[in-house]
Amino acid sequence: MPDLLQAVKKQFAKDLYATQTTGIDIEDVGEQYAKCVLHLDEKHRNAMGAVMGGVLYTLADFAFAVAANHCVIDTVSVSGNISFCNSTKGTILYAEAQCVKNGRNNCFYTVNISDEYGVLVAIVSIVGAKIKQQTTD
Repeated sequence: MPDLLQAVKKQFAKDLYATQTTGIDIEDVGEQYAKCVLHLDEKHRNAMGAVMGGVLYTLADFAFAVAANHCVIDTVSVSGNISFCNSTKGTILYAEAQCVKNGRNNCFYTVNISDEYGVLVAIVSIVGAKIKQQTTD
């Protein structure tokens, strides 16, 4: 698994918005599964001091991308729905993406976001469309 994790981290290092701008790291990967982590700081907060909703969605979308794309088929998100459950009590967020259904053309994922205290912060449902990889001749 460490070799797979390192290969996936290298593959997704090209996602500069998630990895560099936002600061998300991949913690674990498996078959149709990924766990990502984000250490919060002031840049992630809104004017009221809460974590910005876009940060939570970015974390979920990235976890989905890792779970759905570290295999052979390229997958893009076509729709997503986020439900904000609680404010985070901590400074670390975890997003766990798990495939609910993997069809021929579409897939359905649930991403649970929680903090280091186990507080469920958000639940995200994402529908992905499988696209063919580009080939070069």
